[in-house]
Amino acid sequence: MKTPIKHITMWCFVLFSAITLQAQNENAETLNYLILSKNIQQLKPALITANALAKEDGKTYGNLYVVFCGKTVQDIADNSEFNALLKDINSNQVKIFICGLSLNKFNVNPADLPKNIQVVENGILYAFQLKKQGFISLTI
Repeated sequence: MKTPIKHITMWCFVLFSAITLQAQNENAETLNYLILSKNIQQLKPALITANALAKEDGKTYGNLYVVFCGKTVQDIADNSEFNALLKDINSNQVKIFICGLSLNKFNVNPADLPKNIQVVENGILYAFQLKKQGFISLTI
């Protein structure tokens, strides 16, 4: 019995589609998140959010970056609650950044900041650069 070419073409299409869908699932895009904040009190909700996103996203979860800008940078060095929360940032790929322009404006010495905080020259510019890289962002 001869198989019509139409049936062969259809089965080839179905097989190709299945292979393509499987490859897309295996190469799922990593989801990275950014929070730009002017309030260090947002660190605790950011950590809670990171935990929820890691569970929700599963293997596609990448990182959650938090960038603090503005006057709030004055309150970081001596804030025991904030510094205690920083000990939790190793879980769920959370990274904390501080705006260097804000540090300069409010006369905060970067050496007074906890060691696991990174200073970026311009927090707003850094946020835009991360957006260009595909980070999902929120300003609070």
